[in-house]
Amino acid sequence: MPKKEKLDPEVEALINWCTEVEKFLVKGGATLAQAQEHIEEEVEWFTDLFYEGLSPEEAAQQALS
Repeated sequence: MPKKEKLDPEVEALINWCTEVEKFLVKGGATLAQAQEHIEEEVEWFTDLFYEGLSPEEAAQQALS
């Protein structure tokens, strides 16, 4: 079995941030599948929000508005 590759810390932080955004999208009324699909479809936009320093809650609010 191949060894698991270690993620770049920045990539890992982005993934964790998106996971938090997902939770807020679900709190806002989306299903888990809808939240995941939206993040996947808008990954560049969410990445920009991450680098702009928005919190996961702020990003979810923008996505839901």
